[in-house]
Amino acid sequence: MLLALCLFLAGCSSALLDPKGQVGAEQRSLILTSFGLMLIVVIPVIAMTLLFGWRYRRSNSVAKYLPDWAHSNAIEAVIWIVPCAIIAVLALLTYKTSHSLDPHKPLESDVAPIEIQAVALDWKWLFIYPEQGVASVNEVAFPVDTPVRFRVSSGSVMNAFFIPHLGSQIYAMAGMDNDVHLIADEMGSYPGRSTNYSGAGFSGMTFEAKVTTPGEFDDWVETVRDASETLTYPEGYEALAEPSESHPVEYFSAISPALYESILNSFHTGGEHDMGGDHQVSSDHADSADGDNAHTTHQAAVSGHDTNNHASQEHAMRTQPSSVEAGG
Repeated sequence: MLLALCLFLAGCSSALLDPKGQVGAEQRSLILTSFGLMLIVVIPVIAMTLLFGWRYRRSNSVAKYLPDWAHSNAIEAVIWIVPCAIIAVLALLTYKTSHSLDPHKPLESDVAPIEIQAVALDWKWLFIYPEQGVASVNEVAFPVDTPVRFRVSSGSVMNAFFIPHLGSQIYAMAGMDNDVHLIADEMGSYPGRSTNYSGAGFSGMTFEAKVTTPGEFDDWVETVRDASETLTYPEGYEALAEPSESHPVEYFSAISPALYESILNSFHTGGEHDMGGDHQVSSDHADSADGDNAHTTHQAAVSGHDTNNHASQEHAMRTQPSSVEAGG
């Protein structure tokens, strides 16, 4: 049975345990180290549970029977000192890696970093290359051994940006400029996705991260520049932001200047936004709704006053101003 289970598990793979970059490798080391430290307690407990069950089984007349035994200083020392030591080591490890693996911390490298701006939409990823002046949907490319600063935001609800092989998930929120620094040390194509549920098309909100040579990256940029479509703000962006499921890869040969900043600032000015199709509310409609609500509140207050005309004068004086104010 155990052999069959091992054979089945041999066909499984984990991106977190198969990193393709510096950040992912350090995170794998942290995971395995923490796991190993916790096994110092787990393995002896499991072993002793099985051993005690066998040793003190009913049919074993050789095992000592000590009904009056209640305390052992040696056992107390072990069950307190060992866990405390493990917790101390984990605390030190957590403190160090919280700084060394800070996603906002630029990576040290002799190669100049590039910037890619990622915007989560319903239900797709928009990648903007400000230095190259192009953009793509559901496909991102960058050179191997080159630090990449991903600036991450959302044009809709909250999402999370994650390329498991490279490490460090980061959240994407509307109007907020988050960032994460990643690097890939092996060429290949690695899956990326949103890891925060965001609605009906969430399962298809995936993208492909292509890690290439610098020359192949330049060729990819030229391919994008040959695309027939451009992305303007706000017209083109608003059309792209419309909800769509399993959106195909799309290239934009040119983009509006400061496109990413325009998307961020649109949430800072109190403007109109479509947050998934059914949540768009214009200011005129909002004003009309406020007026209707105020009128309804006034009518309810007057009706309540008529119904409770036998209430005390003190209570009437206390509630009447709020009714007038709600209807005014």
